[in-house]
Amino acid sequence: MSRLYLAQIEALSARVSSLEAVLKKEAAQSDASSQMMTMPCLGPITAMAIEAFAPALTVFQKSRDFAAWLGLVPRQYSSGRKQALGRTSKMGQRDIRRLLITGAMSVNRWASRKGAAPGSWLHAMLLRKPRMVVAIALANKMARILCAMETRKEVYRDPQLATV
Repeated sequence: MSRLYLAQIEALSARVSSLEAVLKKEAAQSDASSQMMTMPCLGPITAMAIEAFAPALTVFQKSRDFAAWLGLVPRQYSSGRKQALGRTSKMGQRDIRRLLITGAMSVNRWASRKGAAPGSWLHAMLLRKPRMVVAIALANKMARILCAMETRKEVYRDPQLATV
């Protein structure tokens, strides 16, 4: 019985690796996906999902609008001059939001183990906030950067290199 299960696992692993190779090839051929994949922790699956399921990112007037479309921004309970932000809305495109949060969690895990650059935004957030909150904030930041990259037709520029 265990040999049967091992054979099934081997066949499924081979099929997954072949599909992954096709996906990487397709993502590399697309200009938008290859531009998006210059951002760290954003792979071919997330880039192809954004290209397939999201409207053209140039449609959004602000990068915050794209992040709100994904459901990554806090709800606003504002009246008069006082602005109050609540919990993350979680309304919007669930699949892309999950992929961005997964990528942000991998960055958090790496930064927790290896240590984020001292003085960076991520380092400061990890010191004072829970990891999941930091992941949501980082996913929000990633969505905004993606929208800005697409509207300006630029590749990702590392902020660490800009300060050096």
